[in-house]
Amino acid sequence: MACFLGGQVIMRILRSGVNRQRTVEQMVAAGPFTLTPVLLINLFAGMIFTIQTARELERFGAIQALGGAFAMAFCRELAPILTAAIMAGQVGTAYAAEIGCMKVTDQLDALKLLRTDPIDYLVVPRVVACCVMLPVLTVMGLVLGLAGGVGIAFLLYHMPPGQFLDSVRSLMMLTDLIAVIIKSVLFGAIVALAGCTWGMTTTCSRSVGRAATSAVVTTWVGLFVVDFFLSLLLFGGTGVALH
Repeated sequence: MACFLGGQVIMRILRSGVNRQRTVEQMVAAGPFTLTPVLLINLFAGMIFTIQTARELERFGAIQALGGAFAMAFCRELAPILTAAIMAGQVGTAYAAEIGCMKVTDQLDALKLLRTDPIDYLVVPRVVACCVMLPVLTVMGLVLGLAGGVGIAFLLYHMPPGQFLDSVRSLMMLTDLIAVIIKSVLFGAIVALAGCTWGMTTTCSRSVGRAATSAVVTTWVGLFVVDFFLSLLLFGGTGVALH
């Protein structure tokens, strides 16, 4: 159902474009309101990852490679997944609940009577907003997580920030950042489509809460499935990589 809805969204964007006002409203809801938890979780995740990784590298006398390990795991995988998961919990559930309430109170039928397509009016702006805002939030979370890693490496392991960042640069290329942004765009589409799909398939008032819960579960499953294939394509050992 979500794939079918995604196809409809693409067709409508190509055919009639995007309602800018509605899209900006959804961008505000999906971006600034999610910023604080994204930054906090990425900050502490970066610090935790640095502590755990440094502990193992120190045992083998390879602490100088800490920044490279951070780049490979946190920057490529953990930051995009964490940010998408936060958006799924805050934005995806809101989409499912809002549209579900509109469905059970016949507001979607009212839109059709007014010759307004619910997908054009409700779904397309939400999908575009998530696809735009999730990469922005991911990059911001990545930067703060990196700052947390640099700080912990300096405070606990006396690694100069320059050495940590040089190790990051040695393994993380511009193409890696492009790959992270591509992932984030797709993750944003998954979050929005899952929330909107469950909202539009709600049948009664009692199922609105279940729709919100199901939207999160569906999003998480979709995120990890898509992330597996993207990681295989972009970073896999088959030679099919961006760089």
